[in-house]
Amino acid sequence: MRVILLSKACLVGVYQRKLEELAAVPGVELVAAVPSSWRDERGVTRLERAHTVGYRLETLPLVWNGNFHLHFYPTLGRLLRRERPDIVHIDEEPYNLATFHANVLARRLGAKTLWFSWQNLLRHYPWPFSAIERYNLEHVDHALMGSTTAAEVWRQKGYRGALTVLPQFGVDPEIFCPPPVPRPLGPVQLAYVGRLVPEKGVDLFLAALEGLPGEWRATILGSGPEAGRLAEQARAAGLAGKVTFRAPLPSVEMPGFYQTVDVLVLPSRTRPNWMEQFGRVLIEAMACGVAVVGAASGEIPAVMGDAGWVFPEANVEILREHLARLVRDRELRQSLAQAGRARVLAQFTQKHIALETVRVYEGLLT
Repeated sequence: MRVILLSKACLVGVYQRKLEELAAVPGVELVAAVPSSWRDERGVTRLERAHTVGYRLETLPLVWNGNFHLHFYPTLGRLLRRERPDIVHIDEEPYNLATFHANVLARRLGAKTLWFSWQNLLRHYPWPFSAIERYNLEHVDHALMGSTTAAEVWRQKGYRGALTVLPQFGVDPEIFCPPPVPRPLGPVQLAYVGRLVPEKGVDLFLAALEGLPGEWRATILGSGPEAGRLAEQARAAGLAGKVTFRAPLPSVEMPGFYQTVDVLVLPSRTRPNWMEQFGRVLIEAMACGVAVVGAASGEIPAVMGDAGWVFPEANVEILREHLARLVRDRELRQSLAQAGRARVLAQFTQKHIALETVRVYEGLLT
């Protein structure tokens, strides 16, 4: 089967391991189409050509780069006419112009289509996005949903077609793995990884660190509009000597970073227009043998299962209690780390997700 997968997410090098796993399945001939860069509140993410074995990675021009709802690929039609795919996998939300544009072009050529959604809040959009969404709900052969909550949302919004609940990406456990030798004794290393925006709750993490007993250090790895305010919060709380702010790393360097961390915290808070959709940093950290703590926001509890500790959203006191226990109890950290690694191996590897995706492809063609 000839497949074209359109995905701005696959700019990220470690995500391309799923593409290699897709292409490794006998009978799959894959072309992945990506832009050369993508802009958001963190800055510009440029294409990393990290894992490109077995398939073709093509870059396409992008109109309205950085506009989540309105971007599209003006030369996509040329690629589709040249390749004549059996399936076009649109790795975009159904209310986006890029999805509508790709869906129309692909279906005109007789290709089967599917799109992907993380949307886990029931939201209603103005025209033209409402019209785009309606078309994509009524004209698609399959839908992939990142969570059961997303599936419920799209059923409420009127989608009646076939769907599969499957995360967008997993991790390669050969790359995201525990360090080859045990982490050295010393201050317990705590970390947050992600965007520095209000909904991610980094201010709550910093507040929980105030008065946290024991020997520890914390790293905030990320960028975003809240960077200055968060640095000031840490300074005002007297944490400047114990909290380090670092810029984002290339994706291929993240396994090495996680291997230096003992506990990862994801303190997200739900907003009227946003709720944590997955929390990919959790499975990356778990795969590397890191204990994880997360807020009860969106999919975080479902991702961690019994391999991580959950605290009520915005409850700084309970977050501090969790961290205090983990700082003082090395065996507890190790127990959670082992459970997290096992959970990733069972549910969240790139190979597992690729094989499930190919099952969907095969169903479309039969």
